Amino acid sequence: MVFFFGISILILAVMLYFVGIDKVIVALEIAKLEYIAIAIAMQIFTYYLYTLRWKILNNLVDINVGIKKLLPMVLVGLAVNNITPSGRGGGEPVRAYLLSREGGYLMEETFATVVADRALDTFPFVVLAVITIIGMALSFKMDLWLLVIMVLAVIAIVALLILIIYMSINPGFGKRVDGWIIGLVRRFYKKNSEELEEKIHGVIHGFQDTMKLVIYNKNVMYYALPLSFVIWIFEILRVYFVFLAFGANVNLFVIGEVFIVACLVGMIPLLPGGLGAVDGIMILFYSAAGITASISAAATVIERLISFWMATIIGLVILPYYGSSVLDKISLGSKEQIEERSEEN
Repeated sequence: MVFFFGISILILAVMLYFVGIDKVIVALEIAKLEYIAIAIAMQIFTYYLYTLRWKILNNLVDINVGIKKLLPMVLVGLAVNNITPSGRGGGEPVRAYLLSREGGYLMEETFATVVADRALDTFPFVVLAVITIIGMALSFKMDLWLLVIMVLAVIAIVALLILIIYMSINPGFGKRVDGWIIGLVRRFYKKNSEELEEKIHGVIHGFQDTMKLVIYNKNVMYYALPLSFVIWIFEILRVYFVFLAFGANVNLFVIGEVFIVACLVGMIPLLPGGLGAVDGIMILFYSAAGITASISAAATVIERLISFWMATIIGLVILPYYGSSVLDKISLGSKEQIEERSEEN
């Protein structure tokens, strides 16, 4: 992990060197702190919106946990996403495990609400990504290979989303997925495979049952989905206020386009949170949009401090509260819960 952070910071340092570190420092000195404070406040409010959406989904399946308890779990999940080179997906099992352990709920049920929460976050992102790709193709002179990569990334995200939903509503397909996973278990896990297979059956069935409740509930369409669009709007507005802090009169749509492209790059599972790559893409495209390279670099540094490092530091500070063995226990689940589920079946 230290190696990944080292490489990422080195990449960013090289980019700042070519832009001109002295120019970036001058730009930082003229920044208006009131706008940066607004951006920080918007980011904190976004954490609340993330938590509120998850709470809405939890309530649909009778997981009644308040926002005060859910918010630290969300922050820990964001931190884990940022420090793992896993395509921003490592924090979801952590959230599910923490909610399962703290609230005494089944792991498959909490994981289903987390997956549904991620799916709701993905839907507006896909819509915005499609609009962005079209806009970027018309507004910027982009290489064909970059457009192809972005299109393929969106297709992959949509395919995965459809696969999860289809598995949840189609029992037959769910059984095939179940059988495929069991086949892998029997091939690579010889010791106590029957116990593990029983666990997998219980997890998949519980996951399907919970996902069905979430998918078919009207409150998802009325409240949770619109909230997801609001969250993305706040994400873009946060970047806009950071640029206002440097006196950059940049079009809000350009901000949104570059931000979405940076998010696509950040999903590449090579660097923690897309460190280095995301920063470089943002600096490059903001400069291409007519903003000076020094201001683009300075604004990107501040924006990443707010969006990436703030959540990472807060989440890692909170993590010890839940115990140092949290990450080790994610894949193990609770034996007592599994036995209860088996008896019910």
